[in-house]
Amino acid sequence: MEEVEQALEDQTGDDPAFEDILAEAVQETALPANTANLKAVIEAAIYITDEPLSAEQIAGAVGQPLDAVTPILEQLVAEYSAPDHGIAIRELAGGYQMATKPEYHESIRQFVKKLQPPLKLSLAALETLAVVAYKQPITAPEIMEVRGVQGAGVLKTLLDRKLIAAAGRKNVLGKPILYKTTREFLIQFGLNSLAELPTLKEFEELGRLALDIEEASLQHAESKQTEDAKLPEADA
Repeated sequence: MEEVEQALEDQTGDDPAFEDILAEAVQETALPANTANLKAVIEAAIYITDEPLSAEQIAGAVGQPLDAVTPILEQLVAEYSAPDHGIAIRELAGGYQMATKPEYHESIRQFVKKLQPPLKLSLAALETLAVVAYKQPITAPEIMEVRGVQGAGVLKTLLDRKLIAAAGRKNVLGKPILYKTTREFLIQFGLNSLAELPTLKEFEELGRLALDIEEASLQHAESKQTEDAKLPEADA
C-alpha cells in the first residue's frame, strides 16, 4: 500500500503517465490478481488522486479486464455508503472520487475551525529553535552567543508556542534558565525523537540548498522582468 501511495503522490487522472505509474506500483505489490489485493490497490488509487478516476483508467493501469474492476468499484461504493463511514466514494464526471459525505459537512467545518493554525515562524525564531534543538539544554546567553543577537522576544514566542520549555537552571553564576525542545516540537516537525534530526552538516547543506534555490528564483524573476521590459509595446 505504501508503494502505491508513494508512486501516486502528486499525480492526477489527467496525467498521461498516470496509468504507467499505477501499473508499476501494482506490479511491485504482492499478488496483484488477488481480489483482496486488487481491491486495496484500487481503493488506495482513488484515495490518493485528486481527480476522479474512470473504471477504464483503473482497469488499464492494473492490467485487469473492465468486468473484473467494475464489481470491485461497485463493492467499494456500497461499503463506503454505509452510515458508519464519514467518507463516500462517489461517481463524478465519469469517474470515482473520495469525498466527505454532505450530511457531515457542517460538523467537519466546525472541527476545522477549532484546529490549530499552521505553524508560522520568523527566520529569527527558526534560527533560535535550531540552536536549542542541536545544543540543548542551553541558556539564553549561550543562544545569543551563537546567533550574535539578542533574542528574548524570540524565546518568549517559542515558549508561547510550546516548542521549547524550561529545563532547570545551569549551575553557574546567576543560574540562568536552561531551555530544551518539547513534544510539541517533535509533532510540528514530524519527528519521532531527536535522534531523527538531521546532523548539523546535513542541516547546513539544506540551508545552503534552500538559499541557492531562493537566489536562483530571484535571478530568474529579475531576468524575466528584464526580458519583458525589452519587448516592444503593442500598437495602440
